Amino acid sequence: MITYPENVTCLADYIESVLTKFADRPAYTALGQTLTFSEIDEKSSALARYLVNEAKLEPGSRVAIQLPNLIQNPIAVYAALRAGLVVVNTNPLYTEREMKHQFTDSGATALIILSDLLPKYDAIKSDTTIRTVITTSATELLDPSTAPSIEGTISLSRAIETGAKTAEFKRPAVEKEELAMLQYTGGTTGVSKGAALSHNNVLANCIQMLDRIGQQFKDGQEVVVCPLPLYHIYAFTVCMMALFSKGSQIVLIPNPRDIDGFIQTLKPHSITAFAGINTLFVGLGRHPEFAKLDFSKLHLTMSGGTALTQAAVSIWKGVTGNNITEGYGLSETAPVVSFNIPGKEEIGTVGHELEDTEVALLDSYDKPVGDGESGQIAVRGPQVMLGYWQRDDETAKVMTEDNFFKTGDIGVRTESGAIKIVDRLKDMIIVSGFNVYPNEIEEILPSPPDVMEAAVVGKPDEKTGERVCAFITVSNDIKVDDVTAFCKEQLTNYKVPKSIEILEELPKSTVGKILRRELRDKG
Repeated sequence: MITYPENVTCLADYIESVLTKFADRPAYTALGQTLTFSEIDEKSSALARYLVNEAKLEPGSRVAIQLPNLIQNPIAVYAALRAGLVVVNTNPLYTEREMKHQFTDSGATALIILSDLLPKYDAIKSDTTIRTVITTSATELLDPSTAPSIEGTISLSRAIETGAKTAEFKRPAVEKEELAMLQYTGGTTGVSKGAALSHNNVLANCIQMLDRIGQQFKDGQEVVVCPLPLYHIYAFTVCMMALFSKGSQIVLIPNPRDIDGFIQTLKPHSITAFAGINTLFVGLGRHPEFAKLDFSKLHLTMSGGTALTQAAVSIWKGVTGNNITEGYGLSETAPVVSFNIPGKEEIGTVGHELEDTEVALLDSYDKPVGDGESGQIAVRGPQVMLGYWQRDDETAKVMTEDNFFKTGDIGVRTESGAIKIVDRLKDMIIVSGFNVYPNEIEEILPSPPDVMEAAVVGKPDEKTGERVCAFITVSNDIKVDDVTAFCKEQLTNYKVPKSIEILEELPKSTVGKILRRELRDKG
């Protein structure tokens, strides 16, 4: 059974106890700047007071946080939770259309956003219920003179300064099962839905992960590299909550695609842990400068979000001497379901389920499959979401009568009982760890007048795991480059098709269903 820390009933309790316990330790590093736990405490407390006393946000109000991997991100998240608010993680790469959907669906009334993104917000703000906007520049904490000054908004520095002058407030009592955050994810329809995660979902998953990682992960001694975006549930829970709670120094990488810059950032640090995905392990491992870093203290490399290849494992171990420990999870499970035991990895599997977690493999009738057979992975445990935000219909589709969450992934047990992912029921494409839903793109592609039909599939890609490939039919001659340009206006970059092929007609079944399998097999 999970043992919760004493006097902790919500994430704010958890966060505040950590900030006090490790006050003088370095907490977060980004852009060459490091703030201690005490400094994070001071700034997030002041921001929480601003949100309550000045912005007049009521407990349970939703606050959208649209920031890259900067120290401002954990300050904002911790402040929101300490103020009794609900965090709505928002991808900074989102287009206006995607932002509008998430802000309106969540009912967010406040937004903490990178100032560079404001033009996109301005274009859709009249369609939202947002009335408080806090902006920050990338370098604001390094140089307060770079704080944005934009009409109708307040800079993060000014909000912290103002909040610090206001009275302490009595944090509302929050129970474990109350809503803590909305983590948006797609679905079979392609419509983005908010996975409603309670304080207990995230808190339990932190405790479960720390139990699996084991005693070799020492309080106040770890330096964790976090290139994964904090708005992604993997980095949010594992890095910003669980490993943070051990007094770790979290080194944030704002732009992991800049491999040269990434390596320069790591040089001053004696890293002990690394949270990554397959793409990063390969990209870094093949860079000659990466091999020159000091890996003598590296003892934990975690992988999740997308399938880990044997090639990545070999490259990484050859350079760092460290195994990669793979796990499995989803937004709906806060996220970790299973994780290998560090030092005892079964490569090619995602390990055994975490403490207090049940995993069943089900057939198409939601009945357990026989031993050795593959089936849909279904999960029951304290990390499973409350449901989809205001979407009881969608929640009902993924829950069994006995409260197992059906993941849409197909798995099989190895002889040891470890879980191996073998396929996906859904047609979802995973690009560098990000979920891409074909239906969303298929709805966008026919918008240009001469495009008649569209189908989207994923194909293997050495760099990103999978790439988005589109097939269209047209009524008149059309330039593929024009269609691509249109997609770039409507979709986040990783969703934009890397290839668009014009066909005479799309392959279909006798009832008119597009045969994606045939498209995947083309070329």
